[in-house]
Amino acid sequence: MERRAFIGAIAGSVAAGSVAGLASEIPTSVIVKTPGTWRGDMLYRPLGSTKQEVSVLGLGGHHIGRQKDEKDSITIIRTAIDAGVNFMDNSWDYHDGGSEIRMGKALLDGYRKKVFLMTKIDGRTKKACAEQIDESLRRLQTDVIDLMQHHELIRVDDPDRIFAEGGAQEAMVAAQKAGKIRFIGFTGHKDPFIHLRTLEVAKAHGFTFDAVQMPLNVFDAHFRSFAKDVLPVLVKENIGVLGMKSMAAGHIVTTKTATAVECLHYAMTLRTSTVIRGIDSLAILKQDLDAVKNFEPLTEDQMTALLDRTKKMAMTGNHEQFKTTVAYDATITHPEWLGQPEMPLN
Repeated sequence: MERRAFIGAIAGSVAAGSVAGLASEIPTSVIVKTPGTWRGDMLYRPLGSTKQEVSVLGLGGHHIGRQKDEKDSITIIRTAIDAGVNFMDNSWDYHDGGSEIRMGKALLDGYRKKVFLMTKIDGRTKKACAEQIDESLRRLQTDVIDLMQHHELIRVDDPDRIFAEGGAQEAMVAAQKAGKIRFIGFTGHKDPFIHLRTLEVAKAHGFTFDAVQMPLNVFDAHFRSFAKDVLPVLVKENIGVLGMKSMAAGHIVTTKTATAVECLHYAMTLRTSTVIRGIDSLAILKQDLDAVKNFEPLTEDQMTALLDRTKKMAMTGNHEQFKTTVAYDATITHPEWLGQPEMPLN
């Protein structure tokens, strides 16, 4: 089956109508009906079928490794947690492990029990995956990671490698049975086709992911749209939705077609469990916390106006470089992280 026919067959079968007037025809099934559950100034939503509640704002792991002094990173993390942010994002490869190390230190002194901790591994083999899981546990100074994800599925054959005999999924399931991890998910930023194919390969192996991470932003709606093609499938199957790149790594804001708050409110109006944000300063943290505090789901007219306004700038994908270039493809630069450096990369 050809690529677009495949996407249409899967996504089209679960979409129940669309928001009138949107050029991208965002299905109404992926738009929230109620904001979630408020506790103080923080909003919480269910993480799919896991019976876990996570904050609608998640703390991105890469950005908390950028501070020159790790004390500043720890301050950002703990300030976010004190404000009600309980979803912590990270990855085995961020800053050569530096982000996990800093987060591990920040989660001491009773903070670990306050958060839902997620990290990711790059290994495509059982051996590489198992080693990276154990290393993440050591760095994060915890006995169990709440959600472990296969990171950066950017190649069409990545799901085949993961689910092959001796592949990474065997290590994930073994770690789950051993009590090292609770839930299993995957991430990717390249193309909705790869996400849909990963879900199909998993289903063929009798497995359903607990969570899936993907770009969700006002530009995505117009180009290789995860919101249009993947989100309806996740909603129908009650899989946790982790939104990322809500501002397309800052590119959307620089075009001045949408503000940072508009970008956040759009992503939160979709049926995301959490929107993971790159927060590298207390000022950005305050901006994002205020955006949550003042959040109300966008109306149909507001969604239409916002997406109509961003359509022209978004249609080529030039401002979502994680989809159209290799600039964000870490395992292209470091194929050894996959565990099979001799593998062809494309």
